[in-house]
Amino acid sequence: MDKQKELEVKRFMAAKIAEGVNLSDVQKLVNQEFGLKLTYMDVRILASELDNIDWDANDPKAQELAKEKARAEAEKKRQEEEGIEPEVEATPGDGRTVVEVSKLVRPGTALSGTVKFASGSTADWYVDSYGRLGIENLQGDKPTESDIMAFQDELKKALGQ
Repeated sequence: MDKQKELEVKRFMAAKIAEGVNLSDVQKLVNQEFGLKLTYMDVRILASELDNIDWDANDPKAQELAKEKARAEAEKKRQEEEGIEPEVEATPGDGRTVVEVSKLVRPGTALSGTVKFASGSTADWYVDSYGRLGIENLQGDKPTESDIMAFQDELKKALGQ
């Protein structure tokens, strides 16, 4: 395809993408309009070279994320204006228990992850196939009873319970 025809195809594609047409349909339209036999991969490569395309404009997930971000920023601004202390994310070592759930399931477990106790100790945690909670690889002092209770509460929050 010569440069002039490629430029025409890219302009056509940019217009169709801006209208919300997906790449599969753009491929069909380009092949019909210009009498070409472009593969889907050819269309993707050409589309990747387009400038000033808002790829998230027609993506419902991206739009929802943008709305959530805008709401969070508006709430943060409102809290600042009213003098309300915003809720701070817990960071390791700040005196709060931090629980992380691993995306990869370890063999022999149903769930697993790590915990940083308020006292500063760290450990790996797991839930086995029988639903039993366990802690291993403890680094630091033995967690206190309040550490364990805070861990269980944070784990419930992390798991949406």
